Amino acid sequence: MSLGQLIFFGLVFIGPAAAVGIFGTLDAKSSGAVAAVYVVATLVMAFTAVSYMRMSREVPRAGSVFAYAGTGIGPRAGYVSGWMILLDYLLIPSVAYMFTGIALNSLFPAVPIWAFVAVAVVATTALNVAGVRLASKVITAVVLLEVLVLLVVLACGAYVLAVHGPTRPWLSPFTGVGGFSPLAVMAAVSVAVLSFLGFDALATFAEEAKGSVRLVGRATILCLVIAGVLFVAQSYVGALLSPTTPAQLAANPGLQGAAYYTAVGNSIGPWLHWLLALSKAAGAAFAAMVGQGAGSRIIMDMARERRLPRALARVSVRTGVPVRSILVTAAGNIVVALWAATRGDGLDILSSAVNVGALTAFILLHVSVIGYFLVKKLAPEPGNWFLHGAVPAVGAVLLVLVLASATPLALAVGLAWFVLGLVVAAIVYRRRASTSSTTGADNPA
Repeated sequence: MSLGQLIFFGLVFIGPAAAVGIFGTLDAKSSGAVAAVYVVATLVMAFTAVSYMRMSREVPRAGSVFAYAGTGIGPRAGYVSGWMILLDYLLIPSVAYMFTGIALNSLFPAVPIWAFVAVAVVATTALNVAGVRLASKVITAVVLLEVLVLLVVLACGAYVLAVHGPTRPWLSPFTGVGGFSPLAVMAAVSVAVLSFLGFDALATFAEEAKGSVRLVGRATILCLVIAGVLFVAQSYVGALLSPTTPAQLAANPGLQGAAYYTAVGNSIGPWLHWLLALSKAAGAAFAAMVGQGAGSRIIMDMARERRLPRALARVSVRTGVPVRSILVTAAGNIVVALWAATRGDGLDILSSAVNVGALTAFILLHVSVIGYFLVKKLAPEPGNWFLHGAVPAVGAVLLVLVLASATPLALAVGLAWFVLGLVVAAIVYRRRASTSSTTGADNPA
């Protein structure tokens, strides 16, 4: 893939209109300061993007944080990073599939959300199995369509605001409704980072990128900047158009998923609601496809390093993709998404839980930068205490603060996933030890 194709992959996974799906949740959690949430979230994730850029140049492997932490810290830290980021790639596509179901259900209420989810999983998994070349062509078209629709929404929203005025004070998306609460904003940031998760997935395509090893890093930074600008803009306009107050959304979680569509439909017109919903449905489904592909490549790299069953490392000769890993990831996606689709609070639960795995892996990513460049000094260039020490240290501290703001349920899910990872590691280690003793592989001869 070229730089442009990588950027499109990153943008479709992030989703140019990703803020639409969790607007209601963030509006409720932040007491209306939803635009401020995205400003803070963009700054927090910028530190992580820089660390990804540094490590993707030095360790250009599909394993992403698994490979980075394994090299910069050690094999055990690498396994923990890889395993925790897998929670991210299990839940993010599930959330995206939920967004597809919610968007289409808002247009066709007679069809349940779970039915749309099932169709989306099957269709996008088929594209992933077909190979990255076909997928990249489809994704380019989807990104261009989603950005175009989003620009139409913002333009129409700006026109309505100029003619009729806002439903809330002009600065309230930054200051909140009824006062600014730093704690409420930070709690919302722990969910808002969900919107950005996707730029990190570019590192998993390092072995399929053509050209300089700097390509993935450049695409990562560009994706983050573009996404941050779009998220602040759409959340600002949506908040000013919303007929539902943050307090009402907090009291009625069932209204949160469709809050942005409600604002657009009531303020601008049903036709734009339809256009935005269809665009978001397609964009979310293909975002899930990229997340599914990224997760499968981390599983593949972990399997190559014998941290997971070796059968999952097999790559198709015809398409060059890890088919078995894709199918395993897809199975997890559909189970989680269908479970969430049957619950009224399913989206809120997934949105809260999805970030714990990613945040944990990102913290270890920052530590790996320090370990690689300053402790182990594996880079050919001299150590830079600011870029390789201060930046990742600040990034890690910020992520720890965001992680501490996560809900108890999210932390419980993360802890349960970590414990499951220890069990899987023990099983794989015993099988590997048993195989080695049987075949004599541990004999130096």
